[in-house]
Formats: sequence, C-alpha cells, structure tokens
Amino acid sequence: MRHLRSGVVGFCALAAGAGMLGACGSPGPTQSTAAVTKVCQRVSAVLSDGPDPGADPVGYAEAQVLPLRQIHTSDKDLNSAIDDLASAYQQFSSSNGTKAAQEAVSRAGDRVNAICPRTVS
Repeated sequence: MRHLRSGVVGFCALAAGAGMLGACGSPGPTQSTAAVTKVCQRVSAVLSDGPDPGADPVGYAEAQVLPLRQIHTSDKDLNSAIDDLASAYQQFSSSNGTKAAQEAVSRAGDRVNAICPRTVS
C-alpha cells in the first residue's frame, strides 16, 4: 500500500487497496453470491479509475462520488456500505482532506471491504 507523508495515510491505504477488490464475502439475504460479486467488481472498477490517489487524494475522492452513487444493489448491507463510502469521499473532497474526513473514508472502506474482501495476488 502506498502511504502519503502529508497526513492522508488512511485514505491512501483504502485507495491503494481499492483496485484489489473483487472476491466478495457472504451475500446478504436478498441477493446471490454471484450478484454480490458482480456489484463488488463494479465498485472495484470505479475505485480503480480517476486521478492517482497518491498524487491527488482530494481529486481522487471527488472523482469517486458520482460513480459510486450510481451503483445500486438489492443487498441492503452492500448498498448502504457503498452509499457511506460515496458520502465519505464527498466529505473528504469538501473538507480538502481533513483528518476526520480521512478517518471516515477509512471506516467506510473497511465496511465495503468486509462485504467485498480484498484478494491477495
């Protein structure tokens, strides 16, 4: 994982690992494993796109908000986690990367990763 010395370590940890999302954990009661996996792959694709999070963490966060908000799933836990991540990125962008916003991104990313765990290559 890439780390920034400028105080956005948690944000970069999430962003660097974002491209590794792909294998999903157990699905919610309303959706099959295959469907959850497909949504997790969409989230991964969104998070792997945009500015380099190490070079432009605020720009990266801003670029993720709308694409994440466009992902919908009937799995309530995953849908809520994706919405929380979009909101955290929006907060990060709006606040120019404050520590509180960085922590919100980290927490939201952890929640998504709990449903869509990162795979180790």
